[in-house]
Amino acid sequence: MFGIHLLDFAVIAGYLVLVIFLGQRAARKAGSGQENYFLAGRKLGKVYQFFLNFGNSTDANGAVSAASIVYQQGVSGIWLGFQLIFLNPYYWFMNTWFRRVRLVTTADLFEDRLGSRSLASFYAVFQVIASIVVVIGFGNLVTYKISSALAVKPEASWTASERASIDGHRELRQLEQVTKVRPATESETARLKVLRELDARGELKSYITALRPLPFYVVYTLVVGIYVILGGMAATAINEVLQSLIIVAFSIILIPTGLAAIGGFDALREKVPAAMFELIGADSGRQQITAWSLFAIGLVALVQINGIIGNMGISGSAKNEFAARFGAVSGTYAKRLMFIMWAFVGLIAIALYQGENALADPDLAWGTLSRQVLGPGLLGLMLTGVLAANMSTVAAQTVSVAALFVRNVFRPLRPGASESASIAAGRFSMFAALVIGIIAALSMDNLLSALLLVQTVSVPFGAAIMLMFFWRRLTVAGTWVGVLVAILLNVVGPLVLTQVPAIRTHETLVQRAVDNRGRPEPIYFDSVVRVDPANPQSALVGRGRLHLELVSLRLLGVHVESMTTSGRFAARFFFNALFPFVLLIGVSLLTRPPARERVDEFFGRMKTPVGATPAEEEEAVAATRRQPDRFDHTKLFPGSSWEFTRWNRVDTLGFLACCAVSGGIIGLFVMLLRWAGPA
Repeated sequence: MFGIHLLDFAVIAGYLVLVIFLGQRAARKAGSGQENYFLAGRKLGKVYQFFLNFGNSTDANGAVSAASIVYQQGVSGIWLGFQLIFLNPYYWFMNTWFRRVRLVTTADLFEDRLGSRSLASFYAVFQVIASIVVVIGFGNLVTYKISSALAVKPEASWTASERASIDGHRELRQLEQVTKVRPATESETARLKVLRELDARGELKSYITALRPLPFYVVYTLVVGIYVILGGMAATAINEVLQSLIIVAFSIILIPTGLAAIGGFDALREKVPAAMFELIGADSGRQQITAWSLFAIGLVALVQINGIIGNMGISGSAKNEFAARFGAVSGTYAKRLMFIMWAFVGLIAIALYQGENALADPDLAWGTLSRQVLGPGLLGLMLTGVLAANMSTVAAQTVSVAALFVRNVFRPLRPGASESASIAAGRFSMFAALVIGIIAALSMDNLLSALLLVQTVSVPFGAAIMLMFFWRRLTVAGTWVGVLVAILLNVVGPLVLTQVPAIRTHETLVQRAVDNRGRPEPIYFDSVVRVDPANPQSALVGRGRLHLELVSLRLLGVHVESMTTSGRFAARFFFNALFPFVLLIGVSLLTRPPARERVDEFFGRMKTPVGATPAEEEEAVAATRRQPDRFDHTKLFPGSSWEFTRWNRVDTLGFLACCAVSGGIIGLFVMLLRWAGPA
C-alpha cells in the first residue's frame, strides 16, 4: 500500500503497541500527586536522566532539518543545530540551578524570585501557546514530511494540476542545467523567471504524496496521547529508553544504504562539490553559516535555552544534582554525535539529487532517500524511528505544557482544587495541546522557517531567567518591559505584520538581492514573489516572516541592503540575543527592586546543595531559611548585585571535561569530513 511493504506495517504496528503497553505499565506504578505525575516523584537517576535528555533533545525534526539544510547549503548549514555543542559546558551548571530552585514549573520562577503571579501566568500562557504551535506543531509537520515522501501517489492517479506541478519542476531543473553550460536564449530567460517565481511560491513539486495530512496526524497523535496522558513524566521517561535506541538505529541506516546507492565514498567525493564538505562556509553571498553566523546563533542558543519550558520538568525529576547535570551533558552529547550522521545523510542526498533530479522541496531529502534505498523491514524501521524520535519530544513537551497549565493557570483560578482535580485538569490540557498541535501542523509548510522560529521563540524569557539567576537588581517592571517588547519584535510582530497588505507590498521591504546562482533573494521577508508569476513586471509581494530585526537595524542607520546574505542572517541573531538584555537591565535600573527578604531567600536556596535523602534535603532547606546568607562566602563578587559563585572541584573538573569532549567531537567531525571529501 502506497509503496510500503506489509513487513514495514508490521514493524510500525509492533512499535505502537509496545509504547502504549509501557505507558500503561508506568501509569499503574506512578504515585499520586503533582510531583509524581509531572516530575516522576523526583526519583530519576543518571540512566533515566540520560535517556530523558537524549530523547527530549533528539527528534526527527533535527534529523530532517539537518539533512535538508546540508542538501541546500552544504555541511556548514549543520551549525543551525550543531552549534549547541558549545553549550554543553553550560549545561553542567544550568541543570544544577533548575534542580536547586526546587520548583515544579519554569513559570514558578517568576513568582518565587520576583513575587509576581501575573508574570508567572503570562509566561505559562505564552509558552503553552508557543510550545503547542511551534514545538508540537513543528514535530508533527516533520513526521508528516518524512512519511509523505515514503507514501507516493502513482503517476496514473495524478490530477492535471499535479502533473503540471511535476512537469514544471522537471522543466526548471533542465533549464538550469542547460544554462550552466551555455548562455540562455531570450525565451529561456523569460521561462526561467516564470518557473522560479512558481518555485518560490511552492507550486512546483518533485513528487506527489498519497498520504493525507489530517488522518495521519490524528492516528499519530492518538498513540502519543494514550501513553503520556495515562502516565505523565514516568511513562515518558520509560518510553524514552526504547525510543532513544530506535533513534540511534534510524540515524545510522541511511548511511550504508545511501553510500551503496551512489557507489561508495569515491562516488561521494566525485559527485559532491568540495565546498559542500566545509564545516565553516565561506561568505560567498549565499546563506551559508560563517564564523560570524555561528557565533550569533550560539549566543541566541545560550540565552534561549534558559527559557524553555522543559528545563524544570527534566532537571526537577532528577533524584540529585549530579544525576541532573550528568544526564543533561551526556544525553545532549549523544545528540551531537547524531548530527554527524545526519550531515552525511545530507551529503548523500546531494550526490543523488542534483541537476534534473534535484528535489523541488529540500525538506523531503530524508524521506525521498529513505524510499529509494531502504528495503522492506528497514523502511518500517525508518518510519518507526521517525515516530519514536518525535513522540519522545512531543511527550516531554506535553507533560511540561500540562504542568504549566495546572500550576500557573488552573490553580490560581481554582486555589481550592484537590490533587486529583489538578491532575485531571492536566490530562485535559494534554489532550487539548495535542489537538491544537494538529491544527498548527496543518498551517505550516517550510521546515527552515519553522526551525528558526524554534531557535528564537523563548529568547525573551531566557534573558529574563538568566538575570534572575545572576542579578539581584532585576525588577518586575524591567521584566515586563523587556519580555513584552522583545516578544513583539522577535515573535508576534514578524508574524502579525505580514497580514497587513501595505506591509507586504511596501517598496523598501520587498527589495530583492541576487544570489550567486542568479536567483532573486529576499532581504526583509522569508520570500518575495511576483503577484503574477507569468508577468515579470507585476508587483512584488512579501511572504512568510517579516524580519523586524533587520527593519529595526535599518531604522538605526545600518545599511542592511548592502550586507551579504550571511551578514544579514547573523545580524538577526545578534539583535535577538542582545536586545532583551538592554531592555531588562535598563528599565530595572530605573525602577524599584523586589523585596530584599525574598531575594535573599531565593539566592540562599540556590546555593544550598540538594540533600542525598529527603530528610537531609528538608534539613538543609530549613537551615537556609533561618540563615539565607550562610553561603555568601562563596560569592565571586562580594557586596555586589551579581550572584556568581566560585567553582568547587566538581564544577571545575566537569567544565573542563565538557570542553574537552566538545572539542573532541568537533575534531572527529572535521576528520571525518576531510577523509570523506575530495583530496
